[in-house]
Amino acid sequence: MKSRVSYVAVVLIAALASWQCQAGKIDPDLPVITYIQYESPNLLNPAETLNIGGQLRVPASGSEPLPAVVILHGSAGVDSRGALYARALNDAGIATLEIDMWGARGITSAAERPPLPTVTLPDAFGALQYLAALPGIDAQKIGVLGFSWGGVMSLLSADKNYTSAFGNGLQFAAHVAHYPVCWAYNLGIPGIVFNDLTGAPVLMQVGNLDDYDEGGAPCQNLAAPYTEVSVTVYPNAHHGWDRLQPALTVQDPFSHLGQGGEVNIVPNPGKDNQSSKRLVRDFVDAFGLKGK
Repeated sequence: MKSRVSYVAVVLIAALASWQCQAGKIDPDLPVITYIQYESPNLLNPAETLNIGGQLRVPASGSEPLPAVVILHGSAGVDSRGALYARALNDAGIATLEIDMWGARGITSAAERPPLPTVTLPDAFGALQYLAALPGIDAQKIGVLGFSWGGVMSLLSADKNYTSAFGNGLQFAAHVAHYPVCWAYNLGIPGIVFNDLTGAPVLMQVGNLDDYDEGGAPCQNLAAPYTEVSVTVYPNAHHGWDRLQPALTVQDPFSHLGQGGEVNIVPNPGKDNQSSKRLVRDFVDAFGLKGK
């Protein structure tokens, strides 16, 4: 994996240099966007290696080495949420890498997703290793943001058990998890663990109308023992309230505290602005960017 990462990094740097020299062809205030790939093991088929694709956005402003955030999509795949927060983070001088975990697996709908988010954890840690190997990125200042399925991954990656298994000596510097199905951890679902943390700051943002946790209480209870974990509960907010697309209702066996049933995914444009400001502030604080 390391040799492939190094090769892709060299190609990326050359491309960036070429594009930046083409005066007038790009807006100097916009981030440079590049599509990349890296290898990730397939835990469901150890004989297979997956090629995970992603969109790397490097902000024009900010001094190197830059901090970065890995963005992890939900069960339905890449949607409007990643772009929403990528723009806000780029504006704060933070690079982003939004990965597509479904494309490499041929998954076209939420119904085809793997059995548990633990299966895709190597993808998140692979993105961490990819970014850490890039010149111009600060390997000690790489965070992770996830939505729903990706939010579960963001929380799991804050636990030492998973960091030891998949981190290859690296760990995330900060974690943000949006509506990460908090009833499932520790005693909820076997193998879903959140109890021996790395010490990096963790922010959970959830809605009080969430159909998985029946509100924010499970996340508040999960966070209670840890000073480095905080929870923001938004009123009048459903699961996926920052997905600014038409509302929909889905069936999920993990909803309603594990009883299963309907999940209402309803956008709330006011809340997305609040959550964007909060997560940017937390990443800025975690990376020590204040005053820069």
